[in-house]
Amino acid sequence: MPAKVRYGVIGCGMMGQEHLRNIALLPDTKVTAIFEPDADMAKASADLVPEAMFVGSVAELLDVEALDCILIASPNHCHVPQMEEIRQKRPLPLLIEKPLFTDPKDLAELEAFKAAYPAPVWVAMEYRYMPPIAALIEQAEEATGGIRMLTIREHRFPFLDKVGAWNRFNRYSGGTFVEKCCHFFDLMRLIMKCEPVRVMASGGQDANHKDETYDGEQPDVLDNGYVIVDFENGSRAMLELCMFAEGSRYQEEVVAIGPEGKIEAFVPGPGRFWPQDLGEPPVPQLVVSPRNPKGPRQIDIPVDPTILDAGDHNGSTFYQHEGFVAVVRGVKEVPDVTLDDGRLAVEMGLAAQQSARTGQAVSMITSKLSSVAC
Repeated sequence: MPAKVRYGVIGCGMMGQEHLRNIALLPDTKVTAIFEPDADMAKASADLVPEAMFVGSVAELLDVEALDCILIASPNHCHVPQMEEIRQKRPLPLLIEKPLFTDPKDLAELEAFKAAYPAPVWVAMEYRYMPPIAALIEQAEEATGGIRMLTIREHRFPFLDKVGAWNRFNRYSGGTFVEKCCHFFDLMRLIMKCEPVRVMASGGQDANHKDETYDGEQPDVLDNGYVIVDFENGSRAMLELCMFAEGSRYQEEVVAIGPEGKIEAFVPGPGRFWPQDLGEPPVPQLVVSPRNPKGPRQIDIPVDPTILDAGDHNGSTFYQHEGFVAVVRGVKEVPDVTLDDGRLAVEMGLAAQQSARTGQAVSMITSKLSSVAC
C-alpha cells in the first residue's frame, strides 16, 4: 500500500463534495481522479481538490493507475450499473453512497455482484457515525435493559436542489422512504440487533415541490410519513419523517426504551442552515433516563468544529472515511456496513413505499417487493 490512500471518485455533486472535504481532513489520503459529468459540479470539485485529474467516464477513471479505492457518490439509479462496470474492469475496494439500489429489479444483479466481487465493499450510512447516535448505540443495551421500542424522528428541510432534479422523482431516487430513510432502517437493524418481519407505512406529498415542474412533470416524492417496523423478537420501531419542519431545534431524535429505562439522542441539522441571529447552533445531546432511581442525565456531545464544518451530517462522514481507509489499508478486516446491510435497508424502504401506496402491511419474509412508483 502506498503512503497515501488514493481515491477515485464517481459523482461530485453536493454529497460527493462533502466526501472530498472530509477526505482532505484525513492524514495520508488524496483524491487522484474524479468523474463528474456536470460542468458546474466539476468546477466546484476542482476548487476543492485542484490536484485531482478529471476524466470523462467511469472507464477512463478505472484506467488511472494511481488508485487504491473508489467512492461512488453518483445519483441513486446509477449505482448498480457503475458497480458492475467496476467489477468487470478493475474491482478495487468500494465505498458506495446509500441507497445501494433503487428498484427490486436490481436485486438479482446485486446478488451476482456480491458473489463475484473480490474486494471489500462498504455502503455509506453516515447516520451510524453521528457522535450522539453512536453514543446511544454504545449505551442503549445497558440504559434500557433490552430495547423493546425504538422511535426515530427526523424533522428537516425539503429535498435540496440536485443536478437534473433527480431526487424529485421516485424512478430515480427509489422514493423518499428509500432515498432519505434507508439511513433510519439501517439504524433500526443495528440498534435492535434483529431482523424486520413486517413494515407498515403511511405517507403523503403535502407541502413540498407541488409548484415545480421538470420537462412537464411534477415531482412525485413523499415529503412526510410514518413507518412502523415489527422485528423477529417482538420489538418494534417507528419512523416519523417530516420534510417541512426545518424550524426545529433538533433535526434527528432517536429514542430507545426498555424495561429499565430510556435513552435519547438529539442531533441538530446542518450548521450552515442555523440562523446567525439565533446565536450558536444547538449542541448534540444524549439523555439517559432510568426508571429507578429516577433522574435523567443530560450529556452534551460536541463535535470538533473543523469536522463539523466539512459537511452536513454532524461530523459523521469523517468518521466513516476513517473506518473505510482502515479497510483499504488492511488494518480493519470487515466493512462496518456490508452489502447485505445496504440491501436490507433498501428493502425496508421499498416495503415502506409499497405499504404507503397500497395501504397494506408488507411482510419482509414472504412478499415480493414491487416497483416504487406512486
